[in-house]
Amino acid sequence: MHIRKVTAYPLRYPEPNDRMVMRHVTLAKIETDNGLVGWGECISQWPEAALAVKTLIEQGFAPLLIGRDPTENHALYRLIKDHCWWYGDTGMATFAVSAIDIALWDLKGKALGLPIHNLLGGKLHDRLRACASTHPSKAGLDDLAQELADHAQNGYTAVKVGFGKMGEANLGTDEKRDIAYVRAVREAIGPNVDFMVDLGKKTRWDYAMGVRMSREFEQYGLRWIEDPFQPTNIEAYQHLRRSIQTQVAAGEREWTPAAYKRLIELGVADIYLADPGRIGGITAVKEVIEMTAAAHLFYNAHTWSSAINTAAAVHLTATAPNYIVFELKPLPSPLQNELVVMPITQEGGWVPVLNGPGLGIEIREEAVHKYLFDHVV
Repeated sequence: MHIRKVTAYPLRYPEPNDRMVMRHVTLAKIETDNGLVGWGECISQWPEAALAVKTLIEQGFAPLLIGRDPTENHALYRLIKDHCWWYGDTGMATFAVSAIDIALWDLKGKALGLPIHNLLGGKLHDRLRACASTHPSKAGLDDLAQELADHAQNGYTAVKVGFGKMGEANLGTDEKRDIAYVRAVREAIGPNVDFMVDLGKKTRWDYAMGVRMSREFEQYGLRWIEDPFQPTNIEAYQHLRRSIQTQVAAGEREWTPAAYKRLIELGVADIYLADPGRIGGITAVKEVIEMTAAAHLFYNAHTWSSAINTAAAVHLTATAPNYIVFELKPLPSPLQNELVVMPITQEGGWVPVLNGPGLGIEIREEAVHKYLFDHVV
């Protein structure tokens, strides 16, 4: 079996979980001479990045991969990583590597008739605890709190809210209001649902505000505080972690396992978030899982794009001894619900682990072409 064709698809879609904002991903499709097909994805986010990734995949990586055995995915991962040496280990290069790596794992699983979690050494979990990952946009505190309570009533045993997002919520802009919001959510969801706050890049705290606000939030039992500072503000992370009892989560803006290794050694967080569609695919996230577990810390998947990325994260999380929850978009989304025949959803608060060959999902190619774009608007 050999690779005969590699194609990239930049997609644009409206996200119902984010006020219908247009978001962008790039898919990779790898075809073999015996008819097998593997799919991968990167969360390229901006239109220009999605188009650049298409160029890197089809003109940079495809010539290296065509004619090779896709089951030698580790060797091929090293090959394309080495090819990137001149233009770097971050950004669009890593996006392209991520999409190709996931597609290679998918192909290998299909060729061997095994799910990816089996190829990674075997699953530790048959199901994953579901967390509703939200971008609230309503104006009133009661309405905002009820939005999360509704998710809890629909089966989720954990909810996460992103501050600093679009819409009328204005979370992350007023200290007293933010505290009142956290209190209102805890009252609305009750004591037994985990609640996480993601500060987001528009609402980064300084160190003093981080300690002050985290201590205020602590009385309402947050499971973790996520990305409270700019990722380069290492000292602030270290000081906050020593100053509060709530766990600190970080890492979603990193690009490589080496960057996670540095953060772990510096002691910036208790929980490290990693996205297979950003940091180098399944191969890279597996390294992060192993590093965090060895350091007696937590790993959590950070995936908020298409069903391909979600499926990759399901397989990885199924093998992780140190995960906490598995995040899902709570509202139906085009690339979660239209892209695959059987969408990945929670059932009674749990996400079943996929057991089909490869990623365990079936792509609907009509949806790929429906959301395809070829230029920046």
